[in-house]
Amino acid sequence: MPATSAIEKGLPTNVDAERFVLGSILLDDALYVQAAGTLEADDFSLESHRRIFKRMGELQERGEKIDRITVANELMKFNELEACGGLSYLVELDDGLPQIPNLDSYIRIVKDKAVLRRIIFAGQHMMNRALAGEEEPDEILAGAEETLLKLGEARMKSGLLNAGQILEDYEGGLNAFLDPSKRIKGIGTGFAKFDEYTGGLHGGDLVIVAGRPSMGKTALALNIAQHVALKNKQTVAIFSLEMSKESLLTRMLCSAARVDGQKFRAGYLNQEERRKLNNALHELVQAPLYIDDTPGAHLMDMHAKLRRLQTERHHLGLVIVDYLQLMTAGARFENRNQEVSALSRGMKMLAKEMNAPVMVLSQLSRAVENRQGDHRPQLSDLRESGSIEQDADVVGFIFRPEVYNRNDENLRGRAELIIGKQRNGPVGIVNLLFVSEYTKFENPTSELPEE
Repeated sequence: MPATSAIEKGLPTNVDAERFVLGSILLDDALYVQAAGTLEADDFSLESHRRIFKRMGELQERGEKIDRITVANELMKFNELEACGGLSYLVELDDGLPQIPNLDSYIRIVKDKAVLRRIIFAGQHMMNRALAGEEEPDEILAGAEETLLKLGEARMKSGLLNAGQILEDYEGGLNAFLDPSKRIKGIGTGFAKFDEYTGGLHGGDLVIVAGRPSMGKTALALNIAQHVALKNKQTVAIFSLEMSKESLLTRMLCSAARVDGQKFRAGYLNQEERRKLNNALHELVQAPLYIDDTPGAHLMDMHAKLRRLQTERHHLGLVIVDYLQLMTAGARFENRNQEVSALSRGMKMLAKEMNAPVMVLSQLSRAVENRQGDHRPQLSDLRESGSIEQDADVVGFIFRPEVYNRNDENLRGRAELIIGKQRNGPVGIVNLLFVSEYTKFENPTSELPEE
């Protein structure tokens, strides 16, 4: 058998373990499922072994028997039998195999060697990019972190667990699982009715907050961010692709101090307002709140930055992205819909991996404006991709009727957070009050009539 480049270059490999995995399957094809649960064809170092394992999988998918003859026949269909050493090599695959094969150990050895080779390839690729010098260092570093992270994820994938095994890992054990008062609760947003509907924001959830321009998406997200960071003392990361970090900080400062944002920007402040701003700024400076305003940031960048922040802070309370349509996926797609679909899936995976709620703001299509009568948004209005609705655990729409009826004084300050989808709870409308001078949403007061 000709040596592959992996062996020629002295890369980690164990050909005997690979042979014994394949030989065990040829002796008992029921073992293929056990091997395929961990190994992929690319995990084998020899090209011939990769081809044999791949053809075994095709036989398994068709429900056919896996043995030397059927595998040889399958290889012949693709003119691969001679390249794999012929029928004689298939016969020799179990040479030296113990009478009681230790398949789990062989599989683990093959997988470990494959991971070591991938680490080497990743390091080589990183070195080549660094030597070429055609990219920014931060971009190369982010790519390296992403690659190594994926290798780590592949190692940590868990299998199927029964109920007892799940409860073993549940914080507080069986009693906490059965007692609602001891169940792990989500992070409060500061909006009582929304928290009542959702139980708060939960780790691993993708929360989409959508609305037409000027409805207050950013204002609502910042209000929630401030509550999580200031009241709950949880770490919050904000990625702003539209507004500068100084503008965001100004908004949060005026909102927390309840000072008119326009007066702050113009500099017409009295002594009391300055005092409130100083107090609010002191609180914000002390809060675990982080802002990144890199324009055109893509998912890989965010991933790398959040991993570093999580390492420093140990836990993330909330991640906010403003907004989805300004993001790029860092790869080429045939159209924007495919890219947005990849982004929404990536955001959901990011939420699960970080075990933190990820709140992503999103634009709505113009269909809302063109709709006659009721302009309340609905799921079909999500712009550019239906996969946003599919991937999200919660979809909320910001709706302020005064935007469409400027002359109706009865609508002044009225706002709705419409829960259009919730994977683990009810949908409904949360009434809010919007104070425009502070760009701040608040819980309704008795002065705000119910509809």
